[in-house]
Order: sequence, then structure tokens, then C-alpha cells
Amino acid sequence: MSGARRLRVVQVSFHADVGRRDAETLLGAWPTLPAVASAVARAGVDVAVVQAAHADRTLERDGVAYHFVDDPGAARRERPARLLARAASLAPDVVHVQGLNHPRAVRQLGGAVRGVPVLVQDHGTVPPVGWRRAAWRWAYRAIAGVAFTAREQAAPFVAAGALGARVPVHEVLEGSSTFAPGDQAAARRATGMAGDPCVLWTGRLDANKDPLAALDAFERAAPRLPDARLWCCWGRAPLLDAVRTRVAASEVLRARVTLVGPRPHDEMEHRFRAADLFVQTSHREGSGYSLLEALACGTPAIVTDIPAARRIVGDASWGAGALVSLGNPPAMADALVAWSAGDRGARRRAARRRFDCALTYEAVGRELRTAYEAVAR
Repeated sequence: MSGARRLRVVQVSFHADVGRRDAETLLGAWPTLPAVASAVARAGVDVAVVQAAHADRTLERDGVAYHFVDDPGAARRERPARLLARAASLAPDVVHVQGLNHPRAVRQLGGAVRGVPVLVQDHGTVPPVGWRRAAWRWAYRAIAGVAFTAREQAAPFVAAGALGARVPVHEVLEGSSTFAPGDQAAARRATGMAGDPCVLWTGRLDANKDPLAALDAFERAAPRLPDARLWCCWGRAPLLDAVRTRVAASEVLRARVTLVGPRPHDEMEHRFRAADLFVQTSHREGSGYSLLEALACGTPAIVTDIPAARRIVGDASWGAGALVSLGNPPAMADALVAWSAGDRGARRRAARRRFDCALTYEAVGRELRTAYEAVAR
């Protein structure tokens, strides 16, 4: 590439909003979309976005052109001819596809932008099974690279035969957070949260997020933390009845666990600020937005030792939190006790320092620029 011209990248998403919202509404409802694109632009890349939509619209924000394309083929999982044509018309040096779950469209895109390298980024996709494994491998055979939050996340796809063993893997965060530290006492007054320590758990109430493991760990830690309180917020809740039954069956949990339920996203900033510790018991994460939000607010995290969490929290030298082996409530209980002691102010500063150094949108922009330059070469 000539040093006189900035690398031109087109980011493509084949996922159309099921709510059929207009362009401006979508940019507000999906804040990571414009935040990442703007971060890439600030990193020195000429970036445009092509997004499947239900009405044609082109607009510009922060130096990024957003092309919303009404493409019935994308909605029906058929050939997204209009999206492909728009992406090719922008004459990219690199095409960046959001999500691994549109393999056929990616294969068709490769034909539409013939000779242009394609980078595909995972957003929490589960590896395919059965005949789909061969279909994915065929579709992704010609891509120039794949991006995951952590390099290890590519291994199940390679093991399943969905990705070739030689495809270059790039570590790129899915997104970041605009949350920030704030007055903890004010946040507790605003949310009604309390406890010493005040512990926050967030996520869907499902088997992957494993809220029952979090309850088990807290119950084990409670005798050593007589003033601790656990606050639980969630979105979808297929295990709500099981969680309620588990809390009701325990005298300790009944007295010290508050099932808050779904809360507006803006309110969660105050809840992270109010907490002394954030806990997460996930079996698998594409990235971990709640974890990013916790560290952004300066709240240390105690999370399961899975690739995405390991990448976000960093090693022990950062002091941003603890990684606990999966399916080990006793170890998580011990970590809760250990992290409740010591200088909490220093721990909060360490959590935010980790965020500032490696997890901001500026970091995402830099990581993507590095990946783009690598596949362009």
C-alpha cells in the first residue's frame, strides 16, 4: 500500500434488524457499531459501513459513511446481491465482515470483491455441527483472516473442521464501554445497593451464564463475609424459576441475595459503581460486555477462567480481578473472601487502569488497524 493513501476498509454486516428500525434509531440502539467504526477512523483508517436494513439510507457521522441497504436476499438468507454490490462499489482494500454466522454470504462476497482480502470477526458464534462444518470450511476457505477476542477461541472451530488450521487468527476486542468510575456512595443511594462487600452479578439466567454456580459460591463465602450482599440483574431468564427456588431453599441466600431483574442499560453504570466486586460465572463468552463495563467503572472482577475473560482481565500483575476455574464454586467463594480484604480503593484504581491500558475503544481501533494491515499485506 502507498504511504500517501490511507487503507480503505469496508465493514459489512449481513444481519438485518428484526425490529425494522430506521438508520438513526439503529445507530442509537446498537452503539457498538458506530463506536467501533469511529475508533477505526481515529486510528487512521478510511472506513465505511455497509449494513443490512429494511430501507435504503446513507448518512455520515464522525467521518464514517454508513450505507444502510434494503436487501431482501439478506433477510431470507439468500444471495444478498444489493449488499455485495454496495460493498464492491466502495473499492475497499480490505473487507471486514461482522459475525461468523453468514458463511454463504461471505463466500459470495469474496466473489463480488475478487482479489480483496476478507477478514471475518466472531461475535460469540457457536461452532457448527454435522454437515454445516464442511459448508463453513468451504465458505471460509479463501478468507484472509479471522478475528476473535482471544486467539484460543479459534481452536473449537478448527477442531470442528469449520475453519482451516492455517487461517490467520487476529486478537481483536468486539467492543468496549463508555462507562466511567463515579462516586460509590452516590451510586448506592441511587440504586439502593448495599453490603460489605456489595457484590454484583449480571447476565442472562441461562445454563451458559450459570447463575446457580454464582449462588453456590456466594453461599459458601457468606459465613466468612457476614455483611456481604449479592445483587443479581439479568435480561432473558429461562432459569428464573430455578434461581428463585434455589434462593428460597437457603436461609443465607434468602437474607442476602436480591433478585433485581432486568434494568435499563444506563442504570447499570450506577450499579457497577455501587458494587465492590463483580462476579461472572459464564462457561463461554464471545467477549464479555458486562465484564468490560465493570472494569470501566473501576469494579474488580471475579470471573471464570475462559479465554475471553482471561484476555480482558489480564494476568495477576494488573490486579484487575481474579480468574477462577470453570465449575468451581468453592474456588470462587475463596476468591470472594480474598478480594473483600485489603485496600479496595487501590483495587478499583487497578481495575480502571487495566481498562485504560488495553480495553478502550481506542484500543479496539488500534487492534483492528493492525489486523487490517496484516491481511492487506
